[in-house]
Amino acid sequence: MKQVQFVPKKRVLASAMMVALAGPAFAQDANPPTSSTQVGTGATASTQDPATTLDTVQVTGIRGSLTSSMNLKRDAQGVVDGIVAEDIGKFPDSNLAESLQRISGVSIDRSNGEGSRVTVRGMGPDFNLVLLNGRQMPTSTGSRAFEFSDLASESISEVDVFKTSRADIPTGGIGATINIRTARPLDNPGTHASAAAKGVWDTSDDDLPSRLKGSSVTPELSGIFSTTSKDGQFGLGISGSYQERDSGSASAFVAPGNGWRPFVDTPRADGLGGGSALPLPGQPGSENITNRPGPNDVYSMPQSLGYSVNSVERKRTNGQAVLQWRPIDELTATLDYTYSENKIHTRRNDMSVWFNMTPNESSWTSGSGSSPLYYEELYNGNSDFANGAGDSAVKHENKSLGFNVEWKVSDQLTLTMDYHDSSATSKPDSPYGSSNTLSAAGFFRAGNIADFSGDFPILTLILPNGMTAIDPSQMLVTGSVFSNNYNRAEIQQWQGSGEFVFENYSKLNFGVASTTYNNRSAFTNVQLDTWGGATSAADYPDEVWQLEHMGDYFDQFGGASSPAFTDDFFGFDFATVRQLAADAWVRAGKGSAEDYLASYDYTGQPVPGSTANRTVGDSRVQEKSRSAYLSWSNTFDWGLPVSVAAGIRYEETKVQAQSLQPAPVGINWAGANEFNIIYSGSEFRRDDGEYKYWLPNLDIGVDLTSSVKLRASYSETLGRPNWGDLNAATSLGGVARFDGGSGSSGNPALKPLESSNIDLSVEWYYADASYMSLGYFHKKIDNFIAAQSSMQTPYDNVHTPAGGAYWNAAIAGGCASTDRPCIRDFIFANFDGQPGVNAAAGTIVGQPGDPVIPFNLSQPVNNRSDKLDGWEFNIQHMFGESGFGLAANYTWVDSGLTYNNGALGTQFALTGLSDSANFVAFYEKYGWSIRAAYNWRDEFLNALGDGKGSNPLYTEAYGQLDMNISYDVTENLTLSVEGINITNETTRVHGRNSKQLYSVDQLGPRYMFGLRYKF
Repeated sequence: MKQVQFVPKKRVLASAMMVALAGPAFAQDANPPTSSTQVGTGATASTQDPATTLDTVQVTGIRGSLTSSMNLKRDAQGVVDGIVAEDIGKFPDSNLAESLQRISGVSIDRSNGEGSRVTVRGMGPDFNLVLLNGRQMPTSTGSRAFEFSDLASESISEVDVFKTSRADIPTGGIGATINIRTARPLDNPGTHASAAAKGVWDTSDDDLPSRLKGSSVTPELSGIFSTTSKDGQFGLGISGSYQERDSGSASAFVAPGNGWRPFVDTPRADGLGGGSALPLPGQPGSENITNRPGPNDVYSMPQSLGYSVNSVERKRTNGQAVLQWRPIDELTATLDYTYSENKIHTRRNDMSVWFNMTPNESSWTSGSGSSPLYYEELYNGNSDFANGAGDSAVKHENKSLGFNVEWKVSDQLTLTMDYHDSSATSKPDSPYGSSNTLSAAGFFRAGNIADFSGDFPILTLILPNGMTAIDPSQMLVTGSVFSNNYNRAEIQQWQGSGEFVFENYSKLNFGVASTTYNNRSAFTNVQLDTWGGATSAADYPDEVWQLEHMGDYFDQFGGASSPAFTDDFFGFDFATVRQLAADAWVRAGKGSAEDYLASYDYTGQPVPGSTANRTVGDSRVQEKSRSAYLSWSNTFDWGLPVSVAAGIRYEETKVQAQSLQPAPVGINWAGANEFNIIYSGSEFRRDDGEYKYWLPNLDIGVDLTSSVKLRASYSETLGRPNWGDLNAATSLGGVARFDGGSGSSGNPALKPLESSNIDLSVEWYYADASYMSLGYFHKKIDNFIAAQSSMQTPYDNVHTPAGGAYWNAAIAGGCASTDRPCIRDFIFANFDGQPGVNAAAGTIVGQPGDPVIPFNLSQPVNNRSDKLDGWEFNIQHMFGESGFGLAANYTWVDSGLTYNNGALGTQFALTGLSDSANFVAFYEKYGWSIRAAYNWRDEFLNALGDGKGSNPLYTEAYGQLDMNISYDVTENLTLSVEGINITNETTRVHGRNSKQLYSVDQLGPRYMFGLRYKF
C-alpha cells in the first residue's frame, strides 16, 4: 500500500485559472491529500500553494461559474454542490434561493414570486442549516428556516451545499448544510470595484387599482469595493446594495382557518367527522345531491370562498464591511460586519362569502376525500357580502459582527479561532401594527353558487328580489383584526479549530465550539368579529366604496371571464375607512379608538380602554450547545487512488423555555356540564430539556481513472425541533367538563430528529468543464415529531368541585354520581354561603383539598421513524469553443411518509417531498451572454393542517422559465436584461382532491434592465 497525492494535470491548470476569480471558489491547502471546501471556522482562505501562483487567464461569466462549481464538486470530501459568482459583484441570480434551485435535490418555496426558503432532498426548510462564512445564522421567521429573500446576492462569492455531513460541520442540517461565503479582500490582491444599477419593471403591478399601485419601475443599486495594501498586509472590503420592488398579485381562496370542514356519515367513536352534514339517501333534500359520498367516505364542505387583489412594496438594504490584517504570511486576522434590512408593506382588497354548510343543491367528486364540484346555498333572510381591506408592514433586520484569526503555526499545524455575535429581528413597521384587517359588508346576499369544477373557482352571487347590483349605501364596517408580531433570535458562537498535516500528507482536524441561541416570539392581537352596532352605513359616504371587478386581476384563468362569475365588489382605502370607523366607534361611546388597535406591549399589561378581546403571547427558548470533533483524512494507492476521511462529532445541548400565558387559579362549576377555568393575571411557565449525541461520518472516494470518481459516504445528522414545538406554554380550552378539560402545550424536552445517511455516487468528468453524475441517497430518520394526547395535571393549584367535598356530600345525600343537576341543587341547598358556593350567582368554585383537574393535552412528542430514498442525476456539457453549453439535473425522491386523503384524524407525513428538475442552456461568446433557465417542481404536500383541523394542503406542480441576456460593451461596461417567470405561470394549492381548492395565485413576469461597471 502506498500513500499518494493524486492531482491530474488538467486539474492543476483548471485550479490555477479559477484562482483569478474575484471571490475565490474555495480555499486551498498546501500540499493537501485532497482539496476540499471548508466550513467550520474557515472565515479566511488558507495561504495559496506557491506551486500554483502563476500567471493565469481570468475566467469569468457563466462558463467560469459552472467550471468553478464543477471543480468544487470534484475536489470535495463527500457530496458537495455549489454556485460560484460569475464575476465580482455578479452572482448568477439576483436571489440566492433562485440560484440554489439550479442544484440537484434543491427545491424552493416562493414568497411573492421570489425564492425565500429551500427544501433539500425532501427535508423542509426547518431541517436545512444555513451558515454565513461558516457561522450559524439566526432567523427572524420564528422558525428555523432561513429567509433567503433578506439577502441580496451582489456581495456573495460562493454558496456551498453540503449534502453529506462531516465532523467539522455544525449540526442542524438533515437535508443539507448551506454555507454562504462572502468575498475577502486578501484573497484577491489589488484594488477592485464594481457598481451596478437596474430598473425593475414588475408587470404584476400594472393592473392594480390606483390606491394599491406602486411605481412602474423601481431601482436596484449595488456596489462592491476591495483593496489591499502594496505589502499585502492589509485588506479592506466594502459592499452595499439597495433594492426596491413594487409588485402585485391576485388570489382566489378557500381560506385556511375558515376552509374545508371534513365529515363522514358513519359516527366515529372519537367524534371526528361530526356525523352527516348532507341529507341521507331517502331524506328530504337528498334528491338534489349528485354523486353523493358513500356512508364511510370522508367528504368536505367549504366554509368560505374569497378573492383578493394585493400589492407589495419591498425595500431591501444590504451592507458588509471586511477588514483584514496579515502582519506575517502565517497570521491572518479578519473583522467583518454584515447588515441586512428588508421592509415589506402589503396592502389588499378582497371580497368573500361565508357558507352555512347546508347546500340546497350540490354535486360531488368520487371516492373518499371528496368535495363539491357544484355548491348552492339559498337563505331565508339576507346574509352579508363581505368586502375587506388589509394594511400590513414588517421590518426584518439582520446583524452579524464576527472576528476570525488564522495562524499557520508551522508547515504542519494551522489553528483558527472564530467568534461572532449575530441577531435577526422581525417587528411591525406601521403605526397600525404588523398585520391588520378591516372587514366591511353589505347585507344583500340572498344566496350563492360556487363552481369548483375548473382550475378557477366561480362564485355567483344571488341578490334579493328587485336588486340588480350591489349597493354602496348599505356598506359598513363589521369587524377588525389588529396584530403585532415580534420575533428576535440571537446567536453568540465561539469556534476553535486546528489542522495538523503529517509528513505523509494525511490530515488530522480537530475543533471545539460553544453556541448560545436565544429565540423569542411574541404577539399581541385584538380581534373584534362584530362591532356590536358601533357603526352604521350612514357613517360611511358612498364614495369611499369604489365599484371594481375582481375578474380584471385574473387574466390567466379562463373562469375569471365567465358570465357566471359575480366579480363586482367594493374596494376601499384602508386608512380612510379606518379613520371613519374610529370616529364612529368614539361617537357610539365605545371608548378610545386605541381600544381596537393591538398594543406594542407584549407583556400582557393592560392598555387604556376595553381589553376584553386582547390576547398576548410571549415564548422564549434558549439553546446552549457545546461540541467537539476529530477527523482524519488521507489518500492511499490500493491499485487505484483512494481517499478516506473519517470523523466523530460530540454535541450536547441544553434547552430552557419560558412562555407567558394566562394564569389559571381555579374551576367554576357554572352549569350542568360547564366547568369554567378561572384566570388571574399572567405568568411565565418554564420547562427544560437536554440531549447528547455522538455523530460519526465516513467518506470514501475512489478515482477509477483520471476522469471517473466513485464516492461512498455514511454520516449521522441531527435536525432540531421547531421553536414552536419547544415553547413552554400550555393553552387550555375555555370550558372543561366534570371529568376534566382539554388543551395543548409545547414540549421543551423534545429530542432532535436523528438521521442515518448513506450516499453512493459516480461522477464522470469526460471533457473540459463537462461532466455527468448519478447519485443515490438513503436516510433512516428517527424521532419524527407528531402530536399526541394524554391526560395530565399541569396545574396542581387548580381544583375542581367534581369529586370534591361538596360533591361527595351530595352523593352521600342520595344523588346519583351521574346526576349533576341533582348534585348542584344539593350543594346550593346545603352549602350556600360556604367557601366557593354562591347560589344566587349559580357558581361553585373548587377549593383546596378538592381534586386537581386533569386535562387531555395535545403535545408534540418524538414517536415516529421512517425512511427516505432518492436519486440525483446531473449533466453539464460545453460544446467545445462554440460558446454554447447546458446544465441539467433531475431529482427523484420517495418516502413512506405520505398522507392518506381518505382518512380523518391526526396523521404524520413528510412535507416538501417532491421530484424536481432543472435545465439551463446558454451561449457566451463575443461579449454576449445569453442564458435560459427552466425549473420544475412536482406536486408536494406543503402542510398537514389548514387551521380548521388535520386537512392536507398540496402545492401543485410548477415550472418557471427565466432568461438573462447581457452584452459587454467594453471590458468594463456590461448592459443586461433579465426576465423572471416570463411565461406568466400561476400557482395552485388543493386539498384531499384536485378540485378541493385552497388557493390559486397569479403574479406575473418581471423584467430588469441594468448596467454594471467594473473598475
